[in-house]
Amino acid sequence: MLQTENFIYFFTVCGFFIGVIFSVLNFSAPADILMYSGAITLFFYLFVHIAAINFVDYSRIGKMMFNKKEYEEISDYFIKELDVREDKLDSMLLELDRINKIYAAQKQKATQVTQDAEQYHKAA
Repeated sequence: MLQTENFIYFFTVCGFFIGVIFSVLNFSAPADILMYSGAITLFFYLFVHIAAINFVDYSRIGKMMFNKKEYEEISDYFIKELDVREDKLDSMLLELDRINKIYAAQKQKATQVTQDAEQYHKAA
């Protein structure tokens, strides 16, 4: 089977030689020969790319390059790891919330003690 790159190379070279032959037959100035040879080569180059795009089977190439099963296994592994880390983070947040409640209760108790001490001093 002819590979896409070889197809492109072959038609680009054909375009160059057709451009040279056409330019030599129709033009006499060297600048015209170079310009038209380059233009015809460019036309063949672009045309063969358009032709190659239409005939390449990307779904077959995609299946060869992209291993869906391996991708799914890796994705499942990362999802499980993220679940484990999320559970750890949730437990840490609950612990922090518990510590904040204890701190708030101790702070409230300390302010109550200082208020009671101030009232005692005022009364005395």
